[in-house]
Order: sequence, then structure tokens, then C-alpha cells
Amino acid sequence: MLLQGKVAVVTGGTRGIGFAIVKKFLENGAKVALLGSRQETVDKALQKIKEEDANAEVVGYWPNLMDASEVEEVFTKVKDMYGSLDILVNNAGVSARESFYDYKPEEFEKVIDLNLNSVFICAQAAAKIMKEQGGGVILNTSSMVSLYGQPAGVSYPASKFAVNGLTKSLARELGKDQIRVNAVAPGVTRTDMVAALPEDMVKRITAPIPLGRVGEPEEVANAFLFLASDMASYVTGEILSVDGAAMT
Repeated sequence: MLLQGKVAVVTGGTRGIGFAIVKKFLENGAKVALLGSRQETVDKALQKIKEEDANAEVVGYWPNLMDASEVEEVFTKVKDMYGSLDILVNNAGVSARESFYDYKPEEFEKVIDLNLNSVFICAQAAAKIMKEQGGGVILNTSSMVSLYGQPAGVSYPASKFAVNGLTKSLARELGKDQIRVNAVAPGVTRTDMVAALPEDMVKRITAPIPLGRVGEPEEVANAFLFLASDMASYVTGEILSVDGAAMT
């Protein structure tokens, strides 16, 4: 029970890595507010959790993460409901694969909005609460492409490079308020997108990975659990790669 008594908010918590983080935090004693883009997906995720554990202390919301007032309202609700807001996981995001030559500026901006601007907005709202209560933890989902780039969809690695910079800078600025800020950079992980790929494509993807396989969402969630817990009490400003040494 590494998070016993802690209160966490997880954006992008309805599926994939985000949903695995929500479950991992609940299993370790946290109370969790999972955030999604639509009520339908939030309700579905809550139902799935409750079917597995009827006593799970979990609630769900679907604010516009680019609207600071909506985000602040939800975070305040969580704090008032549970008494604190100890952990924020900024996991909401979208990928991109468009060719640079065909990439429309408005499409580029959509990715930057969700992958970077929402991280800033959510982190700011959470940090204000955490400062008042004497500390907290902010965790951001980065990506292996934030370190190495990718051959198309330039907005995605650009946004994740920026998340790394935001993470390191906030760690330096917020440390005096006892707020730790770290990021996890997953490699190829068995999300819905990867699970839908043809088997031969999955083999090509896994071939360069020394461990010889894709990662599981639960394995990435374990990294978030460690960084959220007191086991990482002196760890801040780090970008933790969970990619099977894919690019080393």
C-alpha cells in the first residue's frame, strides 16, 4: 500500500496506460479521480473498476483540459471531497503520424494544446493546492520519442520534448514548496493502438528492442507508482524511460 491515504488525479485515465495507472494507484491505497474527454468513456471506465472492486474509492470527471477554470473547478471538487490533492498524473495526450509536407498548422496546434498546454494548465491548478497543503507530486507522461524523435508526425515528439523541459523546470521552481515533478517516457506499449496492429508489424517494431517484446501498460504504471510514492521522496526533475532499452 505505497499510496495509502493519498489522493490522486489522473488525466487520460479511461484507457491504456492511464487506466492502468488508475488501477495501480487504487490497489495501493489511493483515492483516485480519473479524468477523460467524454462522459461515456469516463462512465465506462468507472463501471469496469467497480465491477472488479465495488469498494474502490474512485470518481470521474470530463473537463476541457484546455480551460483553466474547468480544471480548477474539478481539482477543487476533488480536494473538498477527499481533503487533499497529493498526486497529479498528466497522462492525457494524442499521437500524430502526418507527413511534415502535408501538415496543417491547425492540426499541429491541436496536438500541442492537449499534449503540452493542458499539462501546464493542470500542473498550475494542482500546484496551487499542493503549495497550500505543504507539498505534492506532479507526474507527466512523456515518450521515448521525446529523446529520439520520430520519422513523421513532428508535433508529437515536439510536444513531448517540451513536456520534458516543463518537467525539469517545474522541478527546480516548485522544489521549495515540496512539490516533486517527474516524467515517465514509455516506449512501445500494448495499448489499443498497438494491439490492433498486424502481427508482422508488431514483430518489426519489437525486433530492435533488447527485451524482445512490447511493454505492458501495467509495467509503465509501476514506474508512475514508484515516482508517486515516498520511495521516490528525493527524486525530482527526472525523465524515467520505460522502453526495454529500445533506443540504446
